[in-house]
Amino acid sequence: MSAWSRRRFLGVGAAGVVGAGAVAVGLPALGALIPSGQPGLLLASQVPLPKRYATQLPIPSVLQPVRTDGTTDYYEITARPGMARLVAGHDTEVWGYQGMFPGPTIESRSGRRTVVTHKNELPHPTVVHLHGGHTPHDSDGYPMDLIAPLGGGTGGPGAGGMAGMAGMGPATAKPERVYDYPMNQRAATLWYHDHTMGFTGPHVYRGLAGFHLVRDDEEAALGLPHGPRELPLMIADRAFAADGSFAYPALDPSEVKPGVQSAYMNGVLGDVILVNGAPWPVAPVDRARYRLRILNASNARRYRLELDPQPPGGGGLLQIGSDGGLLERPIAHDAIELASAERFDVVVDFSRYPAGSSVRLVNRLGSGSTAEVMRFDIGSAQVSDDSRVPGGTLAKVEKLDASKAVATRTFTFIKSQNNWTINGQGYQPGQSLASPKLGQVEIWRFVSDVHHPVHLHLDPFQVVRRNGDAPGEFDAGWKDTVDVLPAEGVEVAVRFTDYAGRFLVHCHNLEHEDMASMGEFTTQ
Repeated sequence: MSAWSRRRFLGVGAAGVVGAGAVAVGLPALGALIPSGQPGLLLASQVPLPKRYATQLPIPSVLQPVRTDGTTDYYEITARPGMARLVAGHDTEVWGYQGMFPGPTIESRSGRRTVVTHKNELPHPTVVHLHGGHTPHDSDGYPMDLIAPLGGGTGGPGAGGMAGMAGMGPATAKPERVYDYPMNQRAATLWYHDHTMGFTGPHVYRGLAGFHLVRDDEEAALGLPHGPRELPLMIADRAFAADGSFAYPALDPSEVKPGVQSAYMNGVLGDVILVNGAPWPVAPVDRARYRLRILNASNARRYRLELDPQPPGGGGLLQIGSDGGLLERPIAHDAIELASAERFDVVVDFSRYPAGSSVRLVNRLGSGSTAEVMRFDIGSAQVSDDSRVPGGTLAKVEKLDASKAVATRTFTFIKSQNNWTINGQGYQPGQSLASPKLGQVEIWRFVSDVHHPVHLHLDPFQVVRRNGDAPGEFDAGWKDTVDVLPAEGVEVAVRFTDYAGRFLVHCHNLEHEDMASMGEFTTQ
């Protein structure tokens, strides 16, 4: 795209709104923007970094329901402190679901209700959001719907509010909350994580995240790799203090005042890459196809993941799904790029490599320790592999007709002096930026100053344009989070369905989110 057309698009994106949309604000000069491929600032560990490729990849356990009936599976999860050996000579306290990082995986069937009772034994309030869930508003994880600490506690949004806004009292909070998920959605890789107003960043950083997989008959009929050849991979960077604890540059560790030190306003980057909570692990694999459900659970770090070496002929990362489930057709990539909260569902055929060889998963956006992610060690034994990936259609994917959009709304993500804003405003609970009607297609335009991975609650969307051109290489399928690059405008088609109420649009760089880059919309 030419520089002229790029500037023209951004100018239109910042000023033009059709329908009941957003407040128009301008962008700074392009020269003032941060052009790098990586937001945030590195926070260096104060302990010797763990040895790479010394730990086997752990697989999060699958949580079993406490009871079931004809329509529903019921689960109980407690957020509590736990200990993990992540760096040599130290135990690291994690805040985990069931005391583990990652938390246990929940598996649901499409169309079968899932009810999860969450309890809180941590010292501060929490909130749980099912990321990618098609969920009624009262179970969506509204940031003021707090789960109080069981034994009492301090901090939380009632004490200090969010940066750039007046403090507000929390909703009535009890030490447990029931989340009701109808699961009327297609098979997909979802995840659940903390969503406490002003403190999502430190809570997720300490471990409050886990997978939630949705399965359906359409996906099961494909014959994709499954069982031990289906690997969930939660990738997250962390830094460690001198005592082995997670290092995080919070303004106030007591959680009265939210936010991070000013140097880290654009995101906190760690120098240790964890996969499923283990530093630079090794996964022993057969010479067979494997399904990798890849989640970027980092607070701010972006990744460009490649296999090293590439298999003969390239295209080793065969994408079959995105945030919102299966693609219409598989797409072969040499590399994939993930911003915070994005998921890529890929198949890797390790039979394309020699028996007994090793393949690294590397990060081309990293350097030094952050350029390495994990390693696959390929067995030498002959094995059977009855899996397959259809070369044609994977799934029926409805295409939203952008020409039938009833409104175009613009949301400009930009830094103010002390925080991050949407359309020039920091987050104000109860103040709605848009009121879309259920069942109608709209175009939502996201315009950026620096990198912003933008996440929509309630329903997924489809990317229709980047800077007025076609969608990008990694925009295929249904998505709920889109990486908006510096000085860029991305248009998505969205149709909200089923549930009236208040939901959120926000940046999923968690430091941006905690420092006010969040807004509400109300479906009706």
